[in-house]
Amino acid sequence: MSGIENEMDKVITPSENISNGSYSADSIQVLEGLEAVRVRPSMYIGDVGSRGLHHLVYEVVDNSIDEAMGGYCKNIDVTINEDNSITVVDDGRGIPVDLHEKEQKSALEVVLTVLHAGGKFNKDSYKVSGGLHGVGVSCVNALSIKLVAEIHRNGKIYRQEFSEGKPQTGVVVVGETTRTGTTITFKPDATIFNLLEYNSEILTSRLRELAFLNKRIRLTLTDRREIEETEDGPVFHKEEFYSETGLVQFLEFLDATREKLIEIPIAFETEKNGVPVEVAIQYNTSYNENVHSYVNNINTIEGGTHLTGFRRGLTRTLKKYAEDSGLLKAVKFEINGDDFREGLTAIISVKVAEPQFEGQTKTKLGNSDVSIVVDQAVSMALTNYLEENPRDAKIIVQKVILAATARHAARKARELVQRKSVLSGSGLPGKLADCSERDPAASEIFFVEGDSAGGTAKQGRDRKFQAIMPLRGKILNVEKAMVHKIFENEEIKNIFTALGVHIGTDEDSKALNVDGLRYHKVIIMTDADVDGSHIDTLIMTFFFRYMNQIIQNGHLYIATPPLYLIKKGKEERYCWNEEERVKYVEELGKGKEGSVHIQRYKGLGEMNAEQLWDTTMNPENRILRQITISSAAEADRIFSMLMGDEVPPRREFIEKHAKYARIDS
Repeated sequence: MSGIENEMDKVITPSENISNGSYSADSIQVLEGLEAVRVRPSMYIGDVGSRGLHHLVYEVVDNSIDEAMGGYCKNIDVTINEDNSITVVDDGRGIPVDLHEKEQKSALEVVLTVLHAGGKFNKDSYKVSGGLHGVGVSCVNALSIKLVAEIHRNGKIYRQEFSEGKPQTGVVVVGETTRTGTTITFKPDATIFNLLEYNSEILTSRLRELAFLNKRIRLTLTDRREIEETEDGPVFHKEEFYSETGLVQFLEFLDATREKLIEIPIAFETEKNGVPVEVAIQYNTSYNENVHSYVNNINTIEGGTHLTGFRRGLTRTLKKYAEDSGLLKAVKFEINGDDFREGLTAIISVKVAEPQFEGQTKTKLGNSDVSIVVDQAVSMALTNYLEENPRDAKIIVQKVILAATARHAARKARELVQRKSVLSGSGLPGKLADCSERDPAASEIFFVEGDSAGGTAKQGRDRKFQAIMPLRGKILNVEKAMVHKIFENEEIKNIFTALGVHIGTDEDSKALNVDGLRYHKVIIMTDADVDGSHIDTLIMTFFFRYMNQIIQNGHLYIATPPLYLIKKGKEERYCWNEEERVKYVEELGKGKEGSVHIQRYKGLGEMNAEQLWDTTMNPENRILRQITISSAAEADRIFSMLMGDEVPPRREFIEKHAKYARIDS
């Protein structure tokens, strides 16, 4: 997400007088206070879609987590109300309500109406604080049609109301209390956001993550839009998140469907040079590296200095142990850092007083001193572990040797692919029907299930900007395949070649180079049935594990073919879900299904080229679902569960989430 790193009190924007073309001092518009947030909301919260909407909740919860990290708060309750407003309650100290001398208004009003105002900027109040953008709850206030703050403090209950960031009342005492804490209720402004409906699963993922990262803090999520029947009668759906051991439980949660190599995770907590470091490590039988790093509870998806320090410390320590113990004597080739991380799941969490974020999404840590701190901490803890657990140490080193052997085989497979590409001229797959457009930003490619549907798509497409690449059945499940097997797979080689991307170097067998990406819309188009959904998941798993950057850059989509065609006379309606089918049967057939013709599309092949273009490929009519990752850790867990060997959790997931599900035995 983009963010504002430097303090901004007001924004000055030029606006020309269109009628007479004049441009003078009178044309300069000055946006005071929170007006800048309302005019350019994406600068502050990333976007005005689902991501930005949920980010509002994170900003409020982050304030409560700061209280928790300071030792003043134990419980944080989040509620999605019936009208999609949000209430966040904590039992911290409560935002101060006394007069702020500089601003000449209450401290509560300052916190809620002034950007970059809050206790987290005073290190006497908070040693470290979370929050990615640093604009806090005032940004939430600016983007809410209504916000109510209720403070329990000094034995009294204080209340103040706001609208669009502006106070509607002063701070008033509305009662007495024996507790302390802050309650914030806000409703996002419909004129700002593209959608206003909160997704409870996105909030669940984040609150669960926060509970793991901040052990012994209890968080709850109540969804008042969803009622469950219990023995005591109907109640609102409620989930509670609490972790006694923190990262160890987080690791067990992420690796629940993977086969462990060592029974007990390697875990430690320490503090060096004023930087608390917490790490949990587990090796499993998979062929993937899954390392999740956090700074002040922020998921640093682009890594940074703490991740560099972790990898350096892990590689150096394991390599020294393997060499000193003689376990590498029989190995005739070089073992590199990549080999030490295959089959590794790890979580690194550091707390930094003054974090410096950089990178495209401002989620890459830049503090150079943190690298040394984490390196030393990992090296010391891992050295002790290997000396005290020689049996587990041997198992880990044997896994490393196996990974190195597979990497060398994979390199030979890649070299063979590259030689074939040179000999065949352009190197593009024979089945690829390319487009004439050469600007990647204006080009898109459809990966289509099967030659038959691929042929129809080729006939129906717009050849100027749409390329078609048919795939033969289900691609390899990369979650359970060794790296060299993946590169040897014909369908996967064709995907790499068609996209124009390259993967793998001697230093990092999974490094992706997307500089040559030939299309900025990569669209998966499969049948609207269970097999089609399985193929979608296989392809998404492949992209997540080996082309994650394409997902992060917003290039991956899933096409949505219609499920039904309803006809009556010359009138016809396409339906993409069951609700639309019921609606159009009512509209065309007055609710009588027998009076209309309903065609259920089981596959793309049942549509002719014109129908496929009209419903699924035409940019003016089609529905594309963009694949995004709101939580890398949660995505890692889900792909591992869906594509792994454990059937019960996969069955439970499908039954919970699928609108239609056929569970094969």
